[in-house]
Amino acid sequence: MAHTATPPAFPPYAPHHAHALEKSVVRKVLLYLVPFIALQYTFCMLDRSNVSIAALQMKPELHMSDRVYGLGAGIFFLGYFLFEVPSNLIMERVGARWWIARIMITWGAISAAMMFVRSPLSFYSLRFLLGLAEAGFYPGIILYFTYWIPSNLRAQVIARFLAITGLVGLIGAPLGSVLLGMKGTLGLAGWQWLFLMEGIPSILLGFVVFKIMPNGPKDAKWLTGEEKQWIAQRLEEEKSHTNRVEHMSVRVALTDPRIIHVVLIFIITSTAGNAIGFFGPELVKARSGGLWSDSRVALLTGIPAVIGAIAMALAASHSDRSGRRNSHVALGYMTAGLGFLGLVFAPTAPITLFAWSINTLGERVAAGSYWAVTTNLMGARAAAGGIAFINSVGNLGGLIGPLIMGELKTRTHGGYTAGLYTATALYLIAAVLSAFLKREQHSTPASDPLLAGGLAAASQPEDA
Repeated sequence: MAHTATPPAFPPYAPHHAHALEKSVVRKVLLYLVPFIALQYTFCMLDRSNVSIAALQMKPELHMSDRVYGLGAGIFFLGYFLFEVPSNLIMERVGARWWIARIMITWGAISAAMMFVRSPLSFYSLRFLLGLAEAGFYPGIILYFTYWIPSNLRAQVIARFLAITGLVGLIGAPLGSVLLGMKGTLGLAGWQWLFLMEGIPSILLGFVVFKIMPNGPKDAKWLTGEEKQWIAQRLEEEKSHTNRVEHMSVRVALTDPRIIHVVLIFIITSTAGNAIGFFGPELVKARSGGLWSDSRVALLTGIPAVIGAIAMALAASHSDRSGRRNSHVALGYMTAGLGFLGLVFAPTAPITLFAWSINTLGERVAAGSYWAVTTNLMGARAAAGGIAFINSVGNLGGLIGPLIMGELKTRTHGGYTAGLYTATALYLIAAVLSAFLKREQHSTPASDPLLAGGLAAASQPEDA
């Protein structure tokens, strides 16, 4: 006699008990998981973007042109694009712990090897390999969060993760300043010390990940059996949402208007942000009239990150309470564009930092809600490939942006104005597109006062 599969039976929860379980699960995820993952992502971003700080010394020492630097900075994203979807699918098969550890160890080793760059070819090759090695980390983490947190609470958790990353990432600016100041120590340039000393921690942290990171809620010793069951029930219930993409294929990715919409927003904003981001420290130094040292520039470029981290935490809390994701994304990208417009007219280095901070504030306000909209669009079966596809294609803007800026700087004899106007226009276009994102259809937005801002004590990175 044939047997048909039946959905798992879950016990009914009284509303007050379900609410208590929800608070407990979110609190524990924020306490035990988010800070640890934020630390991992901090080194990911550090090893990806430290080339912008290194460029203050590396470009003149190696006689590297803006065109060469722009291509080398951006070619990272080509390797990233090629391997990101396969990476996420492999993670689904082998488990998050093993695969994320592998990613971290390989990217740390390649990042440290950047100290051996001597020619455009070696620069291009190592940046491309770094993209291959890191591919899948960020979408893997976003996918990983979908194993733990229901959709209506996800913006808060993702944004808290990114906000902690921003705060922990503040070590990047002062660390870069100190390492550039080591120029001549043991015969190495400051930029060589920067790559070496910022690559090694990723390797070490990768081994820690392999030792202690749970593959999912079932492996988490800090969750009770009932909490694990509550997570399973909520995620099972969400599979019935009819507005989600439930099956991801190349055809779906290239034809589903919802996927095309979110990818288009991502690639536009990624192009704009990376066009300026990789040249940002050089822009600040130029606006100082050459009076600020490389170390001082490296230190002070951490200011926008502080403002962005604070803005993201506050905006994500409001996004979860109100459910108005689209407004946060659209207004955030509009603010980011206005910040870049301010950079056009900023006459001094301090005002340049202020305008850059406005840009980062807007971009971070948009980011948390953007990824909540994106992950909530995906059904369980489509999540691994879908999130990776959106992130990999969207991040091609990281290749396009530096190429555009390098070319425009070359054509205008080192000027930044044309690139800044281009980036401003792209952000404003993305803001308009974001206003037309389809409204989410999920359970009632969280009204839990704990999520409204009382999570500071629960999210201290003590276990990171």
